[in-house]
Amino acid sequence: MDPECHSRTVNLRHSLLATLVAVLWGLNFVAIDFGLHPSDGHGGTAEVPPLLFVAIRFVLVVFPCIFFIPKPDIGWKAIAGVGLFMSAGQFGLLYLGMALGMPAGLASLVLQAQVLLTVLLAARFLGEKPGKRQLAGVVLGVAGLAVVAVGRSLVAPVVPLMIVLAAALSWAIGNVIARKAKAASGLGLVVWSGAVVPLPLAALSLLVDGPAAVVGTLAQLQPATILSALYTAVFASLLGYGIWNRLLSLYPGSAVVPFTLLVPVVGMTAAWLILGEVPTTAELAGGLTLLAGVAVAVVQRKAPVLRIPELTRS
Repeated sequence: MDPECHSRTVNLRHSLLATLVAVLWGLNFVAIDFGLHPSDGHGGTAEVPPLLFVAIRFVLVVFPCIFFIPKPDIGWKAIAGVGLFMSAGQFGLLYLGMALGMPAGLASLVLQAQVLLTVLLAARFLGEKPGKRQLAGVVLGVAGLAVVAVGRSLVAPVVPLMIVLAAALSWAIGNVIARKAKAASGLGLVVWSGAVVPLPLAALSLLVDGPAAVVGTLAQLQPATILSALYTAVFASLLGYGIWNRLLSLYPGSAVVPFTLLVPVVGMTAAWLILGEVPTTAELAGGLTLLAGVAVAVVQRKAPVLRIPELTRS
């Protein structure tokens, strides 16, 4: 057993690794934005069908890794459930929301609502009764989301925000399925459950966007879209989650999960510096309130075990 296993304090090297994961996941939202809206090479911007883009991402997540990483020792039903909700549902809705105008930085923030939704779903379906601190965090987070929604509705359509919130709900459902399945290998679960994603989302893209748009996009994939897909698959999914799963095997969740609070900080900062996105005062105030709620829900003072495993995988 690793001598550091079950330590309540993350050492410096592992703290830096956890911070690196948060940076990789935060930058992921900017990478997605670039991939969805690449330059067409003529001074304009091309539009990549979001569901097709998710399918491409998960082809890269699954192949060739599925030939080298063993299947998790859980049932196919659980693998399919995680794939449908944590991968296809979450990312399909996230990419759709961003394609419809949800800013990358704000998306990185709203998606953190999955932590609060997981608390509620775990209480309902797993019998994991939340403590007063977690309930207070949920209430505070919901209040923050309400402020963000009102602030967003004053400057832009609120539909993309609601779609990203639905992505957070899908992720939370996937968390509960994964929690109940208790797969020993988190990375194996990512790869094998990811195999559920490409064909259904590619078929759905054909139905929604039309064969001409799908074939045209695949025939003329822009460098930005290819690089974006590689970044999201290799760095955000495989590398980021591989490190994260290792840290969760060494420390209690309560020592590691708080690092996820850095994800929207990195995401919003990167979106501001790279994309020029500046949140409104209401969005910023609501976002800070949401993060405060997440912090209250996940940062434990003394309990060594967090009830919600593997909360973040962007």
